[in-house]
Amino acid sequence: MNPEGKGLAWAALIWVAVAAAVGVPLAAAAASPLLAWRDPVYIAGGFAGVVALGLLLLQPLLIGGYLPGLPAYRARRVHRWTGGLLVASVVIHVGALWITSPPDVIDALVFASPTPFSDWGVIAMWAIFAVALLAVLRRPWRLRLRTWRISHTVLALVIVVGSVVHAMLVEGTMEVLSKAGLCALVLAATMRVVADLRVWARRTRSR
Repeated sequence: MNPEGKGLAWAALIWVAVAAAVGVPLAAAAASPLLAWRDPVYIAGGFAGVVALGLLLLQPLLIGGYLPGLPAYRARRVHRWTGGLLVASVVIHVGALWITSPPDVIDALVFASPTPFSDWGVIAMWAIFAVALLAVLRRPWRLRLRTWRISHTVLALVIVVGSVVHAMLVEGTMEVLSKAGLCALVLAATMRVVADLRVWARRTRSR
């Protein structure tokens, strides 16, 4: 196989792997027997949470330029749109839980819930909203690029850690192995892009 063919095959393999990492947990959740005992609103909220976890894998892959076939400018644009979808997924997730059980959501928001996973989910939620707010206000506030990168990176780490712990502690419709695999990939991709950005910053200062 010529180099071009190998490149195309490798690119296709990466896309298939990413699709499987996101799609398998969704399919496993859809096949869960626990769904038979849930109402549609609760199911929609649960799947919104699974989608949000999948989007957390795409975000670092996009901003790090790890997805073949996407130029940097287009990857950044998709990153912004995916961030909007992430916010929408979280709103649907929490909104559905509010409709089905308002007291539980109130307990979670004030950190009075007896379930530990609620605290991690709420922390991740507020960090997601904070990132979205900073993205909207970045230009009006004229945030420096360094300030934006540091704040965005710190909040992204909070989001990822909070979301992964939240997902792993929840015993719901997600299948354990596929969930653990997706969470591991989210952590690995995030750590990789943070490390790469640090290296790039050092090189810039050394010039």
